[in-house]
Amino acid sequence: MADLRFDGRVVIVTGAGAGLGRAYALVFGERGASVVVNDLGGGRHGEGKSSKAADAVVEEIRSKGGKAVANYDSVVDGDKIVQTALDTFGRIDVIVNNAGILRDKSFARISNDDWDLIQDVHLKGTFKTTQAAWPHFRKQNYGRVIVTASNSGLYGNFGQANYSAAKMGVVGLNNTIAIEGRKNNIHCNVIVPTAASRLTEDILPPDVFAQLKPELIAPVVVWLCHESCGETGSIIEAAAGWAGKCHLVRSTGSLLRARIDEIVTPEAVRDSWDKVTDMSSAVRMESIGEASGALITAIEETREKSQSSADGKRVDMRPTVGCSALASVANSAVFLLDLAFFSNGVVSKFNYSPRDLILYALGVGSTVANPSDLRFLYEGHEDFSALPTFLVLQGVSTTMETGIVGNLFSGKDFNPAKVLHGEQYLEVLRPMKEEGVLEVHCKVVDMLDKGSGTVVLLDVDTFDESGEQIAHGQMSTFIVGMKGITNKRTSPHNVPTAEPPKRAPDASISQKTLLDQAALYRLSGDRNPIHIDPTMASFGGFKTPILHGLCSLGFSARHVLQQYAGNDPTKFKAIKVRFSKPVLPGETLQTDMWQEGKRIHFQTKVKETGSVVISGAYVDLTEVSAPPPKVCLNTTQNIKTKDIK
Repeated sequence: MADLRFDGRVVIVTGAGAGLGRAYALVFGERGASVVVNDLGGGRHGEGKSSKAADAVVEEIRSKGGKAVANYDSVVDGDKIVQTALDTFGRIDVIVNNAGILRDKSFARISNDDWDLIQDVHLKGTFKTTQAAWPHFRKQNYGRVIVTASNSGLYGNFGQANYSAAKMGVVGLNNTIAIEGRKNNIHCNVIVPTAASRLTEDILPPDVFAQLKPELIAPVVVWLCHESCGETGSIIEAAAGWAGKCHLVRSTGSLLRARIDEIVTPEAVRDSWDKVTDMSSAVRMESIGEASGALITAIEETREKSQSSADGKRVDMRPTVGCSALASVANSAVFLLDLAFFSNGVVSKFNYSPRDLILYALGVGSTVANPSDLRFLYEGHEDFSALPTFLVLQGVSTTMETGIVGNLFSGKDFNPAKVLHGEQYLEVLRPMKEEGVLEVHCKVVDMLDKGSGTVVLLDVDTFDESGEQIAHGQMSTFIVGMKGITNKRTSPHNVPTAEPPKRAPDASISQKTLLDQAALYRLSGDRNPIHIDPTMASFGGFKTPILHGLCSLGFSARHVLQQYAGNDPTKFKAIKVRFSKPVLPGETLQTDMWQEGKRIHFQTKVKETGSVVISGAYVDLTEVSAPPPKVCLNTTQNIKTKDIK
């Protein structure tokens, strides 16, 4: 097989003036990489500073025909190290976070300085240097990262509490950046080396020290950094010509109660402790999703036992969350339990006020330039009321906060970035108050096979604080690439779309969205960064952040109300849409409408491009009002239009 080469690649090795770092830098240099040799030149306790160590390694690489440059910055100033690579070689491809120091003391004697300096060099330094390179990795769709842990971090070691904490910290850091980097071909792995170095030169016995050559570990790191290595998110131990992979494992555990309505007592824990701690059948956990799935399986077992008993009861553990913020990790965990306990799905509560109604109205294009919109924008208006499509917000927030869709595919290769909002239905059953509390019940009612992925149908029922149901909705989400889940192709639960009549539209309304439209709409609760963060948008394949589909729905529903209901929300009954293509903030939405009795079919497109973004859509009204004065653009087709500038 061909030799592993790094020609054209640029590699940063921190702490490369001696020991492991020097060994890494030399191998990379010998194999064609341009190497940034970073070393502060201090002692193993972090004292002092010198350029000699880095300069010596640079000269060694150059003497063998390689390319290298020295850098003497602290890893806490990681941006400066990365800038050296960019200024000298024009790019960055690999970062080996190797720099380290020791300040060993027993736990009781560790000072703040001893703690902070260790965390800065090992954990913060790794974070700062890697983060500085991250945007360059993403832009070029390539990157390799090594973080350096220690057996002291994995297993603990007397006198190294500060060092152990930092070294386990970088493992957690790596676990997450490996997940976040996967889409952009950024591989991140942990190396746990045991080698002779400045840190261990007078700690290890001489005969052991002689066998722990850094040169025996360097090839492992170099392989992990090669473009042909697919490993990512792994912990690799290496020493003395040996290497092995580490995993987190968990016992099968034990249920601590027999029924859902029983409490857990310390005595029950005591009596089950042998099973809780029995590692003879331990299993490997690869992800939070897999760990959560195992937890839900255990809880489901308890629920099934409870339901099989004569007087089985369910315990209400439903959390209350705010309308304008995503749930915390703690709330998400409770929702996982809720999903397991309730066959009818998950429940959440939302407080809302006139401010929330007004913010939503602004987010979907209501404007004081249209006098009839003032009823949605001013709480002192005699007819102040909510836009009826405000009621789509809570179902979306609940599904995002609870992870109800992702939990269906626990243990499978589920990627949240591949979840698309396909269709939306909303039926208003009773008018909303100006302020109050909404309780939302969300449940999965079916899953369908669509060839290239799976459709999940979720019903959303909304109740006010009196317990009266005020709305029923349905969300259709499409998980791209999720195959083999079901053989079903149709569902009796699905609310179908409806194609418009085959004639020219009876009316059209155009309205230009703001460049800040997505930034404004997201304040109503949908904080998905794809709508605000250019980098996250690029992950989804978009050149710029896109507008929320439900924002476009809100614009279209307003246009229908304006054209056929005198902008009176009490005449709104239901809406159904299919989201076809994304909209960019600043584009003009044109809603073409066809009246068929009390049903108004509509199709929404981007006026500048002609692309249809909402299709198969309709609004059902309880009463149709006389349309506003017509402005006829084409007398032969009798298209009526009104533009909001």
